Amino acid sequence: MSLLGFTSSLISFTPPPPSLTPHLSSLSCLSTRIRNPLLLSVRNLDYKCESQASGLYMEPVKESVELNRNLYANIEPYETGFLKVSDLHSIYYEQSGNPSGHPVVFLHGGPGGGTAPSNRRFFDPEFYRIILFDQRGAGKSTPHACLEENTTWDLIADIEKLREHLKIPEWQVFGGSWGSTLALAYSQSHPEKVTGLVLRGIFLLRKKEIDWFYEGGAAAIFPDGLAGGSKGQEDCGVQEKCANIFTGTDSCHAAWESFRDLIPENERGCFIDAYSKRLNSDDLETQYAAARAWTKWEMMTVHLLPNEENIKRGDDDNFSLAFARIENHYFVNKGFFPSESFLLENVDKIRHINTTIVQGRYDVCCPMMSAWDLHKAWPEADLKAILSVVLVILSRVGAGFLHSVVPDAGHSANEPGIAAELVAANEKLKNIIKNGL
Repeated sequence: MSLLGFTSSLISFTPPPPSLTPHLSSLSCLSTRIRNPLLLSVRNLDYKCESQASGLYMEPVKESVELNRNLYANIEPYETGFLKVSDLHSIYYEQSGNPSGHPVVFLHGGPGGGTAPSNRRFFDPEFYRIILFDQRGAGKSTPHACLEENTTWDLIADIEKLREHLKIPEWQVFGGSWGSTLALAYSQSHPEKVTGLVLRGIFLLRKKEIDWFYEGGAAAIFPDGLAGGSKGQEDCGVQEKCANIFTGTDSCHAAWESFRDLIPENERGCFIDAYSKRLNSDDLETQYAAARAWTKWEMMTVHLLPNEENIKRGDDDNFSLAFARIENHYFVNKGFFPSESFLLENVDKIRHINTTIVQGRYDVCCPMMSAWDLHKAWPEADLKAILSVVLVILSRVGAGFLHSVVPDAGHSANEPGIAAELVAANEKLKNIIKNGL
């Protein structure tokens, strides 16, 4: 992996410089057991490991072509529309960028989160034909916040209907958070339609992931909401921003406690079920109250550093209702998958697809354990080593798999380090396509 300002290079092997020998001896890549070449990005140094009969050595060389890591300028869609995908549901879609370019479909998170204009900025508009759509019940799609006929398999069918409607033979798939879940499920169902994958914040929708975030695990990190104590204590730099968002007081709001306290103590054995009861209440105000609490809990934890604008999305009843109801619906139903590890069990179906995973080291919503489990299920990319000067080491060259861990980021695609790696991932796939590899 590389971070902003650092790029990866392919290099040959000669004996390592003496100054690096003590450090390199501790790396697992310096082992004759290595079967695959690896790509290393080292702070201020670029190396590639590969196996030779006489051993493994490293030599610095010039960097390869530097990839763009800056978000592209804002653009407007050249087409918008609604596609009727069932007797009940119609989904909003849009196209932007180059009408004759390589198609890429953006799969939003949640489920229930919907798309935003900023989602277009991860892609080169001169090269890509950029397709965004709102999944059933989310964003501009209708009916709003509807749970009927709303399953993972319905969404996969919708993606295919949209592809056929737009007369696209195959396309690149980009998804983060729940979007990574859906991207994996879609690609495993239709691998022949996918030219490449970019995945962020891996979410495999297993019980341990749900329990971590909604049953008290993440509360160990966010019991108090934003950084610092109450107003009047030593300035933490965010008190002014975080006042009044939850409580209407001058104190920093308590993230987990506000989520927890909406539920009576006798129902706290399973927050997912307790919220399901309220999000499906016959009383709309009960639905709204539960939706706001659910949404604010997630919005407060998706960034490594507090993001007031994101947190305030929880105050938008229209957004919160779809976000909370649809998320909870999918989680109660275990993603509608037939088994706990369904996505891991079916990796063989997509092993050939050029794929980049971008994962924030400090992702609280979708902890790195899931990205790591996915990586382990992909034997072609079976080595990771971290040294004090190393940002990330991973990737079997030519196997079409790269795993990027961003050390200074949480969950959100809008964090600078994450956004930079997502743009770079699309640039890598763009170069592969342009060079006919």
